[in-house]
Amino acid sequence: MSDQWGGGQQGSESPVGSVPDLARTEPTSGWAGGPSAAASARPEKVPIEDMPTAGARVGVFLEELASDHPTPGGGAWAAVSAAAGAALVAMVARLTVKKKGYEGVVDRMRAIADECDDERYALLALADRDAEAYRDVMAAYKLPKATPEEQHTWSTTLQKSLERAADIPLEVARRSVYLMALAEETLTSGNPNAASDALSAATSLHAAALSALANVDINAITFIDKTRQQELADSANSLRHRAQSLLRDVSEAFFIAVHA
Repeated sequence: MSDQWGGGQQGSESPVGSVPDLARTEPTSGWAGGPSAAASARPEKVPIEDMPTAGARVGVFLEELASDHPTPGGGAWAAVSAAAGAALVAMVARLTVKKKGYEGVVDRMRAIADECDDERYALLALADRDAEAYRDVMAAYKLPKATPEEQHTWSTTLQKSLERAADIPLEVARRSVYLMALAEETLTSGNPNAASDALSAATSLHAAALSALANVDINAITFIDKTRQQELADSANSLRHRAQSLLRDVSEAFFIAVHA
């Protein structure tokens, strides 16, 4: 990674801050659980400016994205796109808190805004984890395999790195779909003047989910553990269906809000 990213050394030995390793949590089936169980505990946060992705200006990050380096790539971008969606949901919630006539939902909207702030931070950390995981996969492929012992080490190391490279975007997809439901809630219960922002959040989160799940698929396809491969496929399919359903619901709600 370039030093332009805004501080911090990159590498598998130095995960971002002390955000929990969400990729190593027990996977849940489908979308219903939202973020994984480990994500419910609030991590000790490092300053945003000390996180490679979060600390970069948009233009610098896009230059990195457009370069001929394999990272950051689609998986990292999925997490950044989801973080942007979370930020928009928080904005709609806060605009609702300020609007006269919506006193009945103030507490709920404040809770949504706070939760989306936490989600935004976690997703930006996952963007860096995704890039790290991909570098680990590339390093595993390059391990020597001239002897049976080396072949065994190569195979097991590669399998572990591929699993992590699939688990991280799966967590991004779970969070994205969960946040889509919050976008729908702010659209239907919140400030109608911000309905387009809620829809923008949902579409950004939908794209993030599909992009993240594509990264799940491409890493899982070479799994040696076929049971684990099928578990990931089932979870990915469930998330895709739920994301599509939520996008349809949010789009219909926006149409109703605009033409009310």
